[in-house]
Formats: sequence, structure tokens, C-alpha cells
Amino acid sequence: MALRLIHGWRGLAAADRGASVALGNFDGVHRGHQAVIALAARAAAAAGAPLGVISFEPHPRRIFQPDAPPFRLMSTAQQGRALAALGVDRLYVLPFELHLAEMSDRAFVDEVLHQGLGVRHVAVGFDISFGKGRTGSPQLMARYGAEMGFGVSIAEAAGAGGAKFSSTLVREALRDGRPADAAAILGRCFAIEGEVTRGRQLGRTLGFPTANVALGDYVRPKFGVYATRTRLPDGRLVPGVASIGVNPTVGEVEARLEVWLFDFDEDLYGQVIETELVAYLRPEEKFDSLERMVEQVRRDADQARALLTPEFG
Repeated sequence: MALRLIHGWRGLAAADRGASVALGNFDGVHRGHQAVIALAARAAAAAGAPLGVISFEPHPRRIFQPDAPPFRLMSTAQQGRALAALGVDRLYVLPFELHLAEMSDRAFVDEVLHQGLGVRHVAVGFDISFGKGRTGSPQLMARYGAEMGFGVSIAEAAGAGGAKFSSTLVREALRDGRPADAAAILGRCFAIEGEVTRGRQLGRTLGFPTANVALGDYVRPKFGVYATRTRLPDGRLVPGVASIGVNPTVGEVEARLEVWLFDFDEDLYGQVIETELVAYLRPEEKFDSLERMVEQVRRDADQARALLTPEFG
């Protein structure tokens, strides 16, 4: 069954109510999020209820910290695919506007979860907070559930030795140039998805044509060069090497991803691709000539090919 996207909580049809839900922001759908969703799935199976996930748009951080730099770990489309792969039937996207932000923890549970969504069960993480002033806790959720007639389960820390998996740790790893550490928390490589746009086509004239993708709302990984895997619209996975940054050698541009797909020569302009960051190779650098830049790009490509050879041959 395909994931059903449901906006809001007011006036829902009876068929869209009554799910067992996981509550959170789920940016990244990392291994901690997956543990919460697994609890909701267990309750859904026991009750014969649909499995739902509740998220918020825009992300609450964007409301409370409007000047914060880009921080998202995935697009809406990526989030939907990740949730569908976990067996989620419904994604409830709640508009995070003033009325919702001003709700007390009890009002949120009563008005949104109980009356609006008619939840059968709510699964939360051990560190969740909700309601105005972040006064709600897992223990309060359990108390409200007992009062209002729905079940509650609380996921413990999912990391080794009780370590916490969090989107914050993923962002820190990416900003530090540690994509493998980010992948260990996510359960998969961090990936940037976007439409290929036409640049100056300098790479093509220099012998390494690149597909350019704007970073948009994604967290900014450490600027530099990465070994990559890129998924094309038809599902093919192509190895490559990518630069993330402002391209200081040829004249700074807005930060973007520029990926050179190995042994590939097809027109991708206007198509949406998804590029996984597999390994960090080196920092972004300003070269004193195009010749030196080309030499280094060739070395980067050789290093990326060597790293990716076990997978691609």
C-alpha cells in the first residue's frame, strides 16, 4: 500500500482517523526514529490499525529560530520514501503555525491527537517534549493516554550502551566532514536530492562534466570533495566524485553540489537525482591555475574510484 499523505488534523474523514502513530519531527528518519516507529508498528499490528507518523511543516526550528542556517537532512520526498520502506501507511503533516505553537501539552494531546486524529496508540522517544514551552514529556503522554483512552509506548535510547541517536549528531558529523559517522546514525548514507541545473559547463570543457544541484534547505556538509553514489530517475546507481562548496578557483557561486558521474554521458538537465555522500576526501581548495585544479580533480577521481570499486567493480 502506498504511503498516504494527510495534511492537518481538523475535520478528517473517519477512514483517516484511528491510527497507531509515532510522534516526532523525523528529519532524517534515523535509527532512533526507526525505533519509535517500530513501537508504533507493533501496536498497530496488535490493534489491527493503520501505522501512522506525525510530523510538522515547517519544522518547528524554522519558526523558533528563523535566522538559523539550513539544517534539513532530507526532502519531503525522501522522508516519504524512507517512511514507506518502514511500512508506514499514513504521514500526518501538521501545519506548525501560531495556534499549534501556543497549545499547552494537554491541549495538544486532547485537541490534535485524541479529538482530531482519534489515535489508537502513540509511540514517542524517551526525550520527546511537546506543547508550549516544551512542557510535555513521555510520562505526561502516558498519563494523558490512560485518561483519554489510547495506548502509549516509549522508546529507549537506541545506540550502543544507551547512547542517543539524534538529528543534531547527524548534522554535526556532516559539518565536520564525517559522512560515515552520519551514516551510522541514519542507517544509510546522507543524500542530497535535487534537480540538475545548467551551470557554466566549465567541467565539460575540462574533461569532467558535472551535474549541478542546489543545496536548498539541506544542512551544509563540510565543503570539500566526496566519493559518491548517485541514483538516477530510472533507479540506476552511478559512482562518482563530487564537490560541495562555492567553487573558489573559477569564481565563487552559491554553495552547491557538483557531481562527476564516472563513465556516464547522458543529458540530466531538469531531472531529479539523489547523491549519497560515501566518504570525505579533502577540503575545498582554491587553486592558482585551472591546470592544477584539473590535476587534483583527476587524483580525487582516482581515489573515489578506488574506494567505490568493491561495490561497483
